[in-house]
Amino acid sequence: MEKLKAQGYATVGFANENPYAYKTADGKLTGEAVEIARAVLKRLGINEIRGELTEFSSLIAGLQANRFDLITAGMFVNPERCQAVAFANPEYSIGEGLAVKAGNPQKLTSYKAIADNAKAKVAVMAGAIEIGYLKASGVAEKQMVIVPDQDAALGALQSGRADAITMTGPALQSRLTAAGDDKLERVMDFEQPLVDGKSVRGYGATAFKTSDTSFRDAYNAELDKMNDSGELLTILKKFGFTEQELPGDVKTTELCAG
Repeated sequence: MEKLKAQGYATVGFANENPYAYKTADGKLTGEAVEIARAVLKRLGINEIRGELTEFSSLIAGLQANRFDLITAGMFVNPERCQAVAFANPEYSIGEGLAVKAGNPQKLTSYKAIADNAKAKVAVMAGAIEIGYLKASGVAEKQMVIVPDQDAALGALQSGRADAITMTGPALQSRLTAAGDDKLERVMDFEQPLVDGKSVRGYGATAFKTSDTSFRDAYNAELDKMNDSGELLTILKKFGFTEQELPGDVKTTELCAG
């Protein structure tokens, strides 16, 4: 952290996952995770973010290889990832979403409904946590259309390569809003999946190298202040989140313990 303060900027790895982290048409880096990181880092005396775009599945490897000082892009905290990175505390909590062709011709209202329809195919981003949820719900690998990013998932649904697409709720809504395609719809009665009898509601956080725990702890201290003051919610609301997406009292130590 002291090195970054001295140089005046931090290099941040992010995947192009709206609304968490993305670039606008004029090349500006923004998104829920980016703006929270920007606000926290500024409080720590690091005034600039230099973002680098990579595929979601490459974020952790890039962090470990010292390409990035931190990574942030809708990444959920889980015990496996906690072995590889030092997560800050959650910034938000979120459930899953599903989109289909208008009218939902195959009546896909859950991951289990996809599993029960051998002909149904679902597009999902490579490296995304949804792949595990789909498998746990009985969806066969041959039913999954693995794509590099969310736009490719949307394209797979539009072209008929997939019958459904899945990602976190806000990310899905942002893609559908941007597409403005009345031939697609979000499944509003979607049943959230359970894995081993537990809700898959996820908690997203910024991640640091495992050696940077003091940096992570300083980040957490400022994040907690933003949560208490309401500044965290103000940023979240700019990107389609609500009070329901606040992390509550859940801490990363609990999530890493499973």
